[in-house]
Amino acid sequence: MERIPTAAPVAAIVLAAGLGTRMKSALPKALHAVGGRPVIGHIAHELGRLGVAKAVLVVGPGMEGVLAAARAAAPDVAFEAAIQTDRLGTAHAALHARTALDGFAGDVLVALGDAPFVSAETFAKLLAALRADPKPALAVLGVRVPAPNSFGRLVVSASGDLERIVEAKEASAEEARIDFVNSGVMAFDGAGLFDLLAGIGNANAKGEYYLTDAVERARAAGRAVRAVEGARDEWRAADDKVQLAELEAWFQAKKREAAMRAGVTLVDPASVWFSHDTEIGADTVVGPATFFGPGVRIGRNVEIKGFCHFEGATVADGAILGPYARLRPGAAIGPGAHIGNFVEIKNASVEAGAKVNHLTYIGDARVGAKANIGAGTITCNYDGFGKFHTDIGAGAFVGSNASLVAPVKIGDGAIIGAGSVVARDVPADALAIERAPLTVREGWAKMFRTRRAAEKAAKKKG
Repeated sequence: MERIPTAAPVAAIVLAAGLGTRMKSALPKALHAVGGRPVIGHIAHELGRLGVAKAVLVVGPGMEGVLAAARAAAPDVAFEAAIQTDRLGTAHAALHARTALDGFAGDVLVALGDAPFVSAETFAKLLAALRADPKPALAVLGVRVPAPNSFGRLVVSASGDLERIVEAKEASAEEARIDFVNSGVMAFDGAGLFDLLAGIGNANAKGEYYLTDAVERARAAGRAVRAVEGARDEWRAADDKVQLAELEAWFQAKKREAAMRAGVTLVDPASVWFSHDTEIGADTVVGPATFFGPGVRIGRNVEIKGFCHFEGATVADGAILGPYARLRPGAAIGPGAHIGNFVEIKNASVEAGAKVNHLTYIGDARVGAKANIGAGTITCNYDGFGKFHTDIGAGAFVGSNASLVAPVKIGDGAIIGAGSVVARDVPADALAIERAPLTVREGWAKMFRTRRAAEKAAKKKG
């Protein structure tokens, strides 16, 4: 993870109490996923890159999952939750972090819990604006929007000071033409933050306490306020499932472009689906309709033939996968290995040059180098209560439709006859066969057909 160092200690307040009402979901807004990661996870990750020492998540009652997701995404950041029972506006929400940040003397970021794509670089740029002399009370992140519509306009002086934020419905004709709008993301001089917020009133139509009023209060106290321009693409949030899908589409387009520019061939880019942490090496070819879930690392010169589904898996250089291969968590595919059509690998290693080419399940197992696993083979790893391991040695050959009942070990170079059920260890270079004797009754099939046809005819007459 590339870090963006800051010059002084930084804390963060993340406003993440949104209920997801317009999502029509019981899941809080911050826990809806983009790129295989909750929205709050994206924000936490960027705060981690920034080296934030402490972060307070302002959440509603019963939203413990938001805190857990943030901690999972950025374990180096000390996250703490502050519960906002009554949602009375953004300033009211930010004030809930006062106890948690008592005694903190550095600068404080205020981020939005439904905006996943603000980068550590942008947060750092916003914090840098607080280092002017004299030190501003706060800095506001603004973005350029061609048709600003209902967004609050940032009125900036020639010297770069933010004079005020004008709500769209209150803007004059000249102010309405301003395309520089408020993103809602801010950075404050932590020394006076909570005194500044405590003085904000709610004399407005909604009776709420707005964080944007901090600009007016700071200027009234003789403090400077700065506006910093951020990237339009980073200012994206979702209030409903339609907007969530739009976030996902934007994310996927960026990931596909980045992969191709890094030397990955996507045969049909629009049908390939990435997660936030997908890694693919140069000269790998990815066929159509391939899905990369979280935790996937693909090496160089890998051929993925399409219609594959991967999650929590690693693939070494030169492997060939698919079509219709599924790698589940814990799958580790070695260099030059072949994983073919309708093969599922779970919590198992397939070592260099091994082949598992058709209609096979390999779970909780090791397949040794250059072993060959026949079509229809399964490792019987679960007895209804526990999981057990299968070890298949290097150069072993397992015939089609074999069942390997774990725990079991197949030695190096051993051969398992097709159709066998193997429930005990097989030594190296041995042949193991388990089959019932073949019984042949000549003419039986003809007699069976004749008898059944006569029975059917008799029923029709009756």
